[in-house]
Amino acid sequence: MKNKKIITISLILAFFVLFFNFNTNHAKAQILTDSSFNPNRILEDSEMFNYDDMGLTEIQNFLGNKGSYLANYSTLNAHGDVKTAAEIIYDATHKNYDCWRIILSDNPTETEKKAKCRQVTTINPKLILVTLEKEESLITLNPSDTRIPIRLNLAMGYDIPDGKLGCTPYDRFCSFGKQINSASLQFLAYMNEPEFYNFQVGQTYIAKDQYGKLKSIAKAINDGDYNSIMASPNHVIVTPQNKATAALYNYTPHVFNGNYNFYTLWNKYFPETSGISRIYPSGSVIKALDNPQVWLIENGYKRLFNNWSAFISRFSPKQIVNVTSSDLANYPTGNIIKFANYSVVQTPDKTIYLLVDKEKRPFANEAVFKKIGFNPAEIETASLADLNSYQIGSTITATSTYVTGALLQDNKTNNIYYIQNSTRALVDKILLPIRFPYQKIIKTTTSELKNYATTSPLLLNEGTLVKTNNFPTVYLISNGKKRPFADETVFTKLNYDYNNVLTVSSQFLYNYDMGDPIQ
Repeated sequence: MKNKKIITISLILAFFVLFFNFNTNHAKAQILTDSSFNPNRILEDSEMFNYDDMGLTEIQNFLGNKGSYLANYSTLNAHGDVKTAAEIIYDATHKNYDCWRIILSDNPTETEKKAKCRQVTTINPKLILVTLEKEESLITLNPSDTRIPIRLNLAMGYDIPDGKLGCTPYDRFCSFGKQINSASLQFLAYMNEPEFYNFQVGQTYIAKDQYGKLKSIAKAINDGDYNSIMASPNHVIVTPQNKATAALYNYTPHVFNGNYNFYTLWNKYFPETSGISRIYPSGSVIKALDNPQVWLIENGYKRLFNNWSAFISRFSPKQIVNVTSSDLANYPTGNIIKFANYSVVQTPDKTIYLLVDKEKRPFANEAVFKKIGFNPAEIETASLADLNSYQIGSTITATSTYVTGALLQDNKTNNIYYIQNSTRALVDKILLPIRFPYQKIIKTTTSELKNYATTSPLLLNEGTLVKTNNFPTVYLISNGKKRPFADETVFTKLNYDYNNVLTVSSQFLYNYDMGDPIQ
């Protein structure tokens, strides 16, 4: 990514149009191999700003489903702390810091910034994931690629001229963590302070082809080739219609292949926003009417449950929605869900994991595995690819308690908590018959419960239909948000069943942020 200085020169544009006398739409039709691509409006502002579009789990799942090298990669973040690639991406979009006029130490840690500075959010994690692929192919990276260390250091192409082959001691941003963080802040600046950058909304820029054919014309008018941007295979005029599109050109001042590649990768990786008819949101469980296979819809992909145990350990049969074969075919296929929740698996490197929801928790050693009470006969064989969609969880040690989860009730307050990973989450009684129909509740003391760190209250499973007892709107729980159905017709046409709608209190439903309506 080489960010040239761009200056609007309307005289050049007027001369150019008169000289060639061509229609802009006709020029677009000549150069575009994809008629849906509009170089003037590549991404919506709302998409650019939607920092909460993906949580940490969704980012890790994306990397895992893609079989990305980054799925199991950890390194230093911008503050010098070791974190996974998914955590670095999540923190850059959700946990950045404004330290203006704050006195910090010479080498402030993330902990210090968190304590002293204002926390800010930046941009959509999807934009980072797409840019990682656009710049250095880090989503589809072949593990045998000899340039892996270089690609990681140049990850986002931030402050990196085109064609640069590696880092020098003078490169301030030459590391994976710094690339992610700096690029996120740069895009935020493009959006919040657009007046300071070259590409502006409503201004028109002449694009040249890869051979620089327009350069001689621009030079004929006082060497004014400052607002030419790279296009291929022919020239085109670009007028950004919104801040997000201007930001993309400020970051990468090329139509082809830079921003066209961004556009195609965005639609490929995130088909839910591509306009293609993929109508069932993340968290939906669907099957074709003429086929017994059951699939989970997750971030625009369909993931097959390999067996009934893998399904029933996560969802209820009531959640299955029957769809047409053509509706199912609209979704690209993601990773198979091979193992039941709480399965014990062993990888070729002999590491034993307990699979808990979205995490794979390694056992510290074989002695811990036996002490906690697991049977070696329970161990299933798993390849590294089988576990790509799981993020690494905390290590299970000899002092770990309730590793498969437990319900503990305070004998004074009667509050019920779900205990797992040394934490406690308050459980609304509405959840007991839904999530724990056969689980025993253990009475304990308040002092015992204080040994566990408090986390957010336990919520409903993904794909649950829910409404409140005082309002008729039905919601689907999707990616941790409540998404309302636009109207009753939409609910019916999508083959959802009112008999499966759970009624909860308004107070309970307030735990969820509002998502986009299901149209």
